[in-house]
Amino acid sequence: MRITKFETFFVKPRWLILKVRTDNDIIGVGEPILECRAHACAAAVQEIGQNIIGENPLEIERLWQRMYRSGFYRGGPITMSAISGIEMALWDIKGKALGVPAYDLMGGKVREKIRMYTHVKAIAIKGGNTVDEMCQLAKKRLSEWGMTALKYSIIAPINPIIGKAEMKPHIERFAAVRETIGDDVDLAIDFHGRVTPANAPRLIDALEPYHPLFIEEPVLPDNVDEMVDISRRTNVPIAAGERLFGRWGYRELIEKQAVRVLQPDLCHVGGIFEARKIAAMGEVYHMYVAPHNPLGPISLAACLQLDACIPNFLVQEFPGIPEGWDLGKELLKEPFEIKNGYIDVPTKPGLGVEINDDALEALADDGWRKNQYVTYEDGSQADW
Repeated sequence: MRITKFETFFVKPRWLILKVRTDNDIIGVGEPILECRAHACAAAVQEIGQNIIGENPLEIERLWQRMYRSGFYRGGPITMSAISGIEMALWDIKGKALGVPAYDLMGGKVREKIRMYTHVKAIAIKGGNTVDEMCQLAKKRLSEWGMTALKYSIIAPINPIIGKAEMKPHIERFAAVRETIGDDVDLAIDFHGRVTPANAPRLIDALEPYHPLFIEEPVLPDNVDEMVDISRRTNVPIAAGERLFGRWGYRELIEKQAVRVLQPDLCHVGGIFEARKIAAMGEVYHMYVAPHNPLGPISLAACLQLDACIPNFLVQEFPGIPEGWDLGKELLKEPFEIKNGYIDVPTKPGLGVEINDDALEALADDGWRKNQYVTYEDGSQADW
């Protein structure tokens, strides 16, 4: 069997879907997307893919090494996102060729179902959703899917050093959602790198009485020692990793034990097996894995294959788009189903999904998206 072609499709709301074709008609699917960089990723897939056209798609590790190491410049968000999507598709092909789920080729499943969490806020900048809107959405998540865990992102912008008055609404928001869902449902909060090292400890201390499941990216990920310092100051578990690429990007975070929860994004980190290696690195330090996934159903399918076979899995993110597109409604022939907050471990070969080509055409998009941005009151740029 040989790889013959790479096809990419821009899909609503902001996804890039990949098909890798072979000469025996087995097609693998992947999601090689970086948010707001879909066209760059599509071009990178074609450029990187030229290195493995005509090769045996079953030799995944060899092809990954070629894609990653054959260029003089390694890593980075565009290159790694392209490699990630291709790698997903290769596991899909291999699983289909052998008639087994991808996780069976990585040691086999260690659980029967996968705990999920979703978002209770879609707008996280310049005011965001009202507290009442968030509480109502939380109730809806509990009633429709029986979720046992939820998350939202802190609202930006947050001034470099804030006083009591500016901090108060952030605490009241978390407290209101906690009161709405009760103590039996876990609630995480994503600081999204929007909070400075001066503010993060204060906010974390104020949130601790409401028992966050974890606090995600309390500061920007470019200074691991800051993350270490914050982690040492609090009893709240710290999570990070969505903006790191490959196991080398995770090495310092893990060795310094800067977090308790690792969050590889399978669309960016290098794919399923790279995330499997990172999970094993974290397991040595008793870290747990909650894969980052704000994207589409192929990304979710890849995540579920990882979740099924790693012993240190914690919980799986999906965005909870109202139309249900992120669970594969319309795009997949058989969308994912959440029962009592869990998805059953997939049993079909490869990634366990099949694309509905009619929906692929119906959801076609131009692929162009602007970056979101926020400014402080004086007009200067803020982190969002």
